[in-house]
Amino acid sequence: MDDSQLGSSFRDPSGFLFTRDGVLYRQVHHAYRQHFERLMDSGLCDQLTEAGLLVPHTDADPALALSAAAWRVIRPERIPFISYPYEWCFSQYRDAALTTLEIQRRALDAGLTLKDASAYNIQFRGCRPVLVDTLSFETYREGAPWIAYRQFCQHFLAPLALMAHRDARLGQLLRVYMDGVPLDLASALLPRRTYAQFGLLSHLHAHARTQRRYADRAAPASALRVSRVALAGIIDNLRGAIEGLKWRPGQTEWGDYYRATNYSAEGFEEKRALVSEFLDALRPASVWDLGGNIGVFSRLASERGAPTVCFDLDPAAVDACYREGAGRGEARLLPLVMDLTNPSGDIGWHHRERDSLLRRGPADAVLALALVHHLAISNNVPLDRLAAFFADAGRSLIIEWVPKSDSQVQRLLATREDIFPDYSQAGFEAAFAGRFRIERREPIRATERTLYLMRRRA
Repeated sequence: MDDSQLGSSFRDPSGFLFTRDGVLYRQVHHAYRQHFERLMDSGLCDQLTEAGLLVPHTDADPALALSAAAWRVIRPERIPFISYPYEWCFSQYRDAALTTLEIQRRALDAGLTLKDASAYNIQFRGCRPVLVDTLSFETYREGAPWIAYRQFCQHFLAPLALMAHRDARLGQLLRVYMDGVPLDLASALLPRRTYAQFGLLSHLHAHARTQRRYADRAAPASALRVSRVALAGIIDNLRGAIEGLKWRPGQTEWGDYYRATNYSAEGFEEKRALVSEFLDALRPASVWDLGGNIGVFSRLASERGAPTVCFDLDPAAVDACYREGAGRGEARLLPLVMDLTNPSGDIGWHHRERDSLLRRGPADAVLALALVHHLAISNNVPLDRLAAFFADAGRSLIIEWVPKSDSQVQRLLATREDIFPDYSQAGFEAAFAGRFRIERREPIRATERTLYLMRRRA
């Protein structure tokens, strides 16, 4: 029997997540009983779950609890793929922030408040953000400030302001600052013009100065009393600040990939048809599309019912994929920013709070389309190491071979010496044969490329 507390769930005295026989549960401690009962009796839990803002849960047998501190055990809905803020594009991050504020507003109306405003408490069901921590609520006390205000500013406002006003890649700061971007750092990095924006001036720049002023002493009691009306005003003002943040990506190397591709219309449709045929043969339960760009081929998998994660290095491409998915209400496609040459690793306490990419796998099937040449030639990754990585990432593989004669490979080689004598189709098949059984190879008509269907060896 597998009884395992999740490495990411140990900081909250109200309870924690654990698995038993592969099923996810949440233990609720006696200390949280009053707040949990208020959440349920107020109707807020039902309201939020019906609105898609909070993961639903069912009651489970209390005997499943892992410790005597337990008062109750619940079984929350499991999210197909856990993602982290440093893997989100700007639009995802912005939607996660607005979702948190909407939940706080509704909680306040119900006589509760969020005691946590961590970005890690938000996950995505497809292209829709949802709060996954049912124990984030506590009973509101008249005159009390929002205890999670600082956390919200560090986890949401600061990263989003940096992404909007400096560079979208600064969202990666959450990999270093897991407790949120320090406000003094964000204030120092932001341009002077942001002082003219009231939301950023009050909630970020002035907030950073206040933190410095009271770094080693308590704030006066008068500063800690906030009326319910004033608190609602703060939430509305934060919403305005977040809504005012815009990111307009310029042209990036791969954000406009499909307009610059060397595929003819015939070749592109042939590739779509072959990928669809291979997916139908595999019928995967989950799919990772590595280097998926704006999600054209990811959607072939998600539209077949498979929860699909579309990874790409380019934040502009991921943002375009997400915005299209959010507009469509896609529930099975999750776009994420990921550099495969430096993917998310195990970080946090004991290296177990946030899982690496591969620890969140394997996927049932991996798509690696128009990817091998970038990794092998642009990043000097040998073919046998690519095979080992893909074997760890998924049980089956749909992969595209792009020869040196292809114009895209010629473009990569135009500015560097060709030091890749093993980069050939025969070398590719030999490297992958040690890890996979090659079940099909199909030339892609009107191109020099070949599409392979492989299954991982036992």
